[in-house]
Amino acid sequence: MRIDKAAGLLTMCRRAGKLAMGFDAAKEAILKGRAELILLSSDISSKTEKEVRFYSDKKNVPIIKTDSSMEELEYHIGKKVGILAVCDKGFAGKTKELCSADADPS
Repeated sequence: MRIDKAAGLLTMCRRAGKLAMGFDAAKEAILKGRAELILLSSDISSKTEKEVRFYSDKKNVPIIKTDSSMEELEYHIGKKVGILAVCDKGFAGKTKELCSADADPS
């Protein structure tokens, strides 16, 4: 999934204060039960990805690994990060919807 389709949605999510950016913020959101969805950049380190997956699995938070690099995320979000935690059910649901539409070849 390219982040391009969800960029506007994620920008709104950030402005609403419902987007945790970076490993520490995402981990805290997961452990406190606020995270509804985790997005990973394509070039995140395997060690970091493994740690995030561990915490996400513990709390049953879905993860989507995007095809976008950290630089592309920085362009859209305004901060160079490899992990985004969406902390709102509505934003998370719409992001998942856009991801499944992106995977659909039609």
